[in-house]
Amino acid sequence: MLEAVERKIEQYVLDLNEPDIAKVVSKIPAGKRLRAKLMLEIAGNGLSVVKSAAIVEMIHAASLLHDDVIDDASTRRGVDSINAIFGNKSAIMVGDVLYSKAFYELIDIDRFVAKSISNAVVQLSIGERKDVYMGDSFNTDKAAYIEMIYQKTAALIEAASESAAILAGKPKDIYKTYGRNLGIAFQMIDDILDIVSDSKTLGKPALNDFKEGKTTLPYIYLYEVLNTEDKEKLKSLHKRALKLNEQEWILAKFKEYNIIEKAKQEAFELINEAIEIMQKAGEHGLEAIAIKMVDRSF
Repeated sequence: MLEAVERKIEQYVLDLNEPDIAKVVSKIPAGKRLRAKLMLEIAGNGLSVVKSAAIVEMIHAASLLHDDVIDDASTRRGVDSINAIFGNKSAIMVGDVLYSKAFYELIDIDRFVAKSISNAVVQLSIGERKDVYMGDSFNTDKAAYIEMIYQKTAALIEAASESAAILAGKPKDIYKTYGRNLGIAFQMIDDILDIVSDSKTLGKPALNDFKEGKTTLPYIYLYEVLNTEDKEKLKSLHKRALKLNEQEWILAKFKEYNIIEKAKQEAFELINEAIEIMQKAGEHGLEAIAIKMVDRSF
């Protein structure tokens, strides 16, 4: 079923009749296609579902192109990022093309699906902006972090689940909750992997988020338990290229206070809630997808 989504994405890009844009898009790593998998699992492989899944994946790809420019990233999923290959201007403009084409095709799907997905893109854009401006200082506000990752990451996964439920004639609210939990947990796990994975596994330098100014959940939890002197030291390392001994100090403190396990547990609780919802709905395929969300290399 996923092959049909890939073909539809390819068709939408070819419809533009712009070979140079098609060349850029062909270099975007496909990733796990999580959002498409969710939609196909919920609603089957009818044409409207395949089209909607392709649209959501195009929107996701566009957001990553912009994200890499904002973060000045040189890699994406272990390979050269689009902005590194073609330049920032090209990455931004191709992202804009993908967004625009996605919205053009979305109009013909379903009014309620269109509202759900387009609202998610608004939230995504707001979340990306918050992520940037929250990086100006060390953030200690967990609620602000959760809101930001909901908007930046979870909103589109939530909308994918809700839209699929609408297309399948299923009760949308439980699928919306499932998608929200999945999205927040996914970003929490991603943030944890930035700390615990080596550079080769991660596809980018370890502890890169902190260097970029992102104060993710583990850092917030660590700050809460440190003494005053160590609090100030942690804040002083924020948004800096860390020396090896500074990286080692942070990692040692995470281990001393069992912070990574605490953050993982919070993500697992969200996943378990999502699994319970799907068990009650008889959606065993969605149970499996939720489990794979947290079954990643630590």
